[in-house]
Amino acid sequence: MNAIDRNDVKRVVEGEPLLALYLYTPLCGTCQLARRMLVVVEKLFPALPFYETDINYIPERAAEWKIESVPCLLLFQDGAIAGKWYAFHSVPYLYEVLQARLPVK
Repeated sequence: MNAIDRNDVKRVVEGEPLLALYLYTPLCGTCQLARRMLVVVEKLFPALPFYETDINYIPERAAEWKIESVPCLLLFQDGAIAGKWYAFHSVPYLYEVLQARLPVK
C-alpha cells in the first residue's frame, strides 16, 4: 500500500479514476490486523491502487466522508465513494466485496 499524507489525499482521490483508501490509527490493534489482510488483498487486484493514511491527520475529510470508526476501507470511483467497509472479516470477504463493486471491463 502506498502511504499518503494529508497534503496528498485530495490530489489522489480526485486524480485517480478508481482507488482503495485504507484509514487507520497507529495504536489500533484491529487496524494492524486489517492492514495485514489488505496487503494480501492488494496483490489480488493489481490494477487497483491501494493507499493508506492515518485518519488523525485528516479530520476534515473524515467528517466529510462520515467516517464512523477505524479501520475503514473506502473505494473511490471518479472521486466519489463507491464503497465503505469497517468490518474486514477475512481476505476472501474483502476480495468478494471489492470484486462486486469494481466496474466490469
